[in-house]
Amino acid sequence: MNNAIDLLCAHTIRTLSMDAVQKANSGHPGMPMGMADVAMVLWTKFLKYNPKNPQWFDRDRFILSAGHGSMLLYSLLHLSGYDLSMDELKNFRQMGSKTPGHPEFGVTPGVEMTTGPLGQGFATGVGFAMAERYLAAQFNTASQTLIDHYTYAIVSDGDLMEGVSHEAASLAGHLSLEKLIYLYDSNSISIEGETNLAFTEDVIERFLAYNWQVIKVDGHNHEHIEQSILKAKANTEQPSLIICETKIGYGSPNKEGKESSHGAPLGVDEIRRTKMGYGLDPDEHFHVERQVYDVFQASGELGAALELDWNNKLKHLDKNDPVLYTKFVSWMNQTYLQNITDVLPEFEADSKGIATRTSSGKVINALKDTIPNLIGGSADLGPSTKTDIIGAGSFTQYNHDGRIIHFGVREFGMAAAVNGIMLHGGLHAFGATFFVFTDYLRPALRLAALMKIPSIFVMTHDSIGLGEDGPTHQPVEHLASLRAMPNLLVLRPADANEVSHAWKVALENKKGPSVLVLTRQNVPIYSRHNDNSAELVAKGGYVLSEAENGEAEGIVIATGSEVQLAMQAQAELAKKGTSVRVVSLPSWELFDLQSAEYKNSVLPTHLTKRVSIEAGSTLGWQKYLGLEGRAIGIDSFGESAPFEELYEHFNISSNAIIAYFNDQS
Repeated sequence: MNNAIDLLCAHTIRTLSMDAVQKANSGHPGMPMGMADVAMVLWTKFLKYNPKNPQWFDRDRFILSAGHGSMLLYSLLHLSGYDLSMDELKNFRQMGSKTPGHPEFGVTPGVEMTTGPLGQGFATGVGFAMAERYLAAQFNTASQTLIDHYTYAIVSDGDLMEGVSHEAASLAGHLSLEKLIYLYDSNSISIEGETNLAFTEDVIERFLAYNWQVIKVDGHNHEHIEQSILKAKANTEQPSLIICETKIGYGSPNKEGKESSHGAPLGVDEIRRTKMGYGLDPDEHFHVERQVYDVFQASGELGAALELDWNNKLKHLDKNDPVLYTKFVSWMNQTYLQNITDVLPEFEADSKGIATRTSSGKVINALKDTIPNLIGGSADLGPSTKTDIIGAGSFTQYNHDGRIIHFGVREFGMAAAVNGIMLHGGLHAFGATFFVFTDYLRPALRLAALMKIPSIFVMTHDSIGLGEDGPTHQPVEHLASLRAMPNLLVLRPADANEVSHAWKVALENKKGPSVLVLTRQNVPIYSRHNDNSAELVAKGGYVLSEAENGEAEGIVIATGSEVQLAMQAQAELAKKGTSVRVVSLPSWELFDLQSAEYKNSVLPTHLTKRVSIEAGSTLGWQKYLGLEGRAIGIDSFGESAPFEELYEHFNISSNAIIAYFNDQS
């Protein structure tokens, strides 16, 4: 049922993929060969895109969750007219190319997200679809539809095996994300052999249980593929999974349907035989017939016309509803961020204070009107993380207009969805859970850092200060491990005013994700003046309390809840005639970015008596302490007890600081 030109288009995707993998002597040809028919139908008959403007806001989003098959996507982008030349295809997997081994966001035009870690494209796509539905609820009117696009993904057996796909599929079905359509490459082959070695579940029944529409088709029959996508688009109540039965390495005489075609070049002789089987010249490499370009580029031209129509809708909105138009432009351009400082809450000094999770909740709700597109929620921990946006309503299957997202106990799925919302554009999203559960969501956090997208994660219950819940819930190594991650901004504020400015920093951060690490227990709110303004959080570290007469003998450096111990020790040492400076260091990353002059003003090189205190691993602190310094922390797991007893038990105390300076005297 496949006409000649469509078949030629599909075969061209296959030959480009084979040739590129062979030239690189590295890559995965089997998946692009198997899914070429499905991808061709989607890209030439359904996908809404404009290669001349890859960022057109109302485009459909396409995610290659099976990122190892990257040559499938690169072939599609090249054929469709994106800025991806044939030379780039020939440079597949080489240094500095736009065709890296797995698709990378920000490297290749048309790549919506970085994929490769299986399951994450699947899960992040749910965030794309959530963003589309929320924005549609905000901006579509009875007279005009401004937001109307689909999120498509090609997913693999490996994606479906990964646990995050279960979390994400469950959430998507629960929320009735009807504009989410996934095409499942069901080829029954994984790296080790046939998938039934490890994967025998009934995928159909699984997704039906998740409240998905499930459609099964021959993945090499163009008419059936087309009809299945039409059926998926016609469903206005459920996301859809189209199970495409395909043959990996399709057309290869000796490797079709075998794991040998998955992750290695086919070989020169096998490629020749495969091309001959397609009816193509075996001696031509990286060859594209003009009529193939014509087919794909006609889709791009249609997309350009659709974008023009959409731009006319914007003009119509500007003329007929300028208030809604201004709102839309503000959300797209994030101009609301200019007004953050005006509404940040300021907290009066208070020795009793409040927990930083509580002050964070106050900041969120102080910002909710100024940043009306701030949206987010927690992994079933809203009352504990204090992240509910009061009065904003819940985002549910019945109401896509709410700003509070109930992610359920799905930390990994939550973080991936937050990434998807941020990648989609138009919104500012956050996700929240206990700090120890960064272990569950770390792969999505790493992907956000790799993509340099400004997702925000609120992590509460940040130390042994959690208390009686014990070592299973008490993070110890987590600060050190997150500080080791490139492009990630870690903020552990000391008091309520540092929390305010930590939120400002996170919202304005454009270079990667931010993690706000917050306490369960109360901490004091410190007295502020010009020299120790909480605005200095933006520099990562500053002098919170200067030594008496400004003549310090040493320095105490602390973060978060342990700053109060540093302040207590400073006061006690002063009584005994030892003057020390207290430095609050909420963000190592920001502090390290400052000038040498500024860093030396906070941590003068001549002051070698230094001690740090933090209720976590001491790993890494030595770079601020030098050879003579001492790091006070916890390098074992915690215990179950009231938090005051735990701090005493592990000697994370003002007395430990005092003992250090006594030893130095």
